[in-house]
Amino acid sequence: MTVRVGYFPHNNSLFVLRHTGILERRLPDVEWVDLRELPSKPPVDPTNALPTLHSDWLFEDGGYDVIGTGFTPPITGLAHDRDLVYIGISGPRVENGRLVVKAESGIESVEDLRGKRVGIAHGSWQTTLLLFALDRAGLTWSDIVPVDTDVRAGGAELVSGTIDAWVGAYPGLADVEADHELRTLVETDGLFSHPSLWFTRRDFAESNSAQLRAVVEALQESDAWIETHPREAAQFFVDDVERRGGTASLDAWEAALRGRPFGINPVTEQFLDEQQRAADLLLANGLLPRSIRIRDAVVSEIGEFVAADRAAV
Repeated sequence: MTVRVGYFPHNNSLFVLRHTGILERRLPDVEWVDLRELPSKPPVDPTNALPTLHSDWLFEDGGYDVIGTGFTPPITGLAHDRDLVYIGISGPRVENGRLVVKAESGIESVEDLRGKRVGIAHGSWQTTLLLFALDRAGLTWSDIVPVDTDVRAGGAELVSGTIDAWVGAYPGLADVEADHELRTLVETDGLFSHPSLWFTRRDFAESNSAQLRAVVEALQESDAWIETHPREAAQFFVDDVERRGGTASLDAWEAALRGRPFGINPVTEQFLDEQQRAADLLLANGLLPRSIRIRDAVVSEIGEFVAADRAAV
């Protein structure tokens, strides 16, 4: 059978795996689905909705069987009745990004964001970071003006004044830091663990356990290669940007990869508690259609073989 793997640069592990050929040595029939080339969905209003793009294509023809994303997408999928299950998580990525403003903005704290325009890639981990930060400060989603921004382009919007604050991530955040003084309002560290994560459909996991395990084993091998060859891995991202007519710094991408954890681990109780807290806050702030129980998306057998494969690396 053909195993369809969805990938894009924001999940570094799958993006590198796409270019190494490691998975193809385990599975004879792999179809790589570039998420950036799937038909686009209508834009969402970040004041009252979360997009379901990642989970939509997991359950639609022409989509994929396995996907890796940031923290928020599986929560959204579960809330829209997608029968997905977790595969595993990375270690904490607390150095990957944070909530920033321009130093001269006059904004000193999260409390000062009341009524301000805050840029996020809505529906990604950035939505969760901002919501956790607001909740800790005693604010709600309706107290700010959320603005849906591109992961990299949000920096230019912050500099131009289109937005007042931005949840930035590396390497895009490094581009802004090079030329502008920023003030950090909230570090990711201490707020939530911010892992990468991978998930699939329950029916795929139940019917194709050997293929799923092959994907996990290939990711473990590829991630180990990234850790020992970060500059070579960074070149894949630079080449991709340049093919699309842009420019990118090899040094910045290498630094970004060196600062991120690699390897897939089983989901933990701490992670599941964080996911549940995020789901409950998203619901309370009008960003989810219904309440969900995160632990319904856990399959113990998957955790067992992810743990075994991790120990074998």
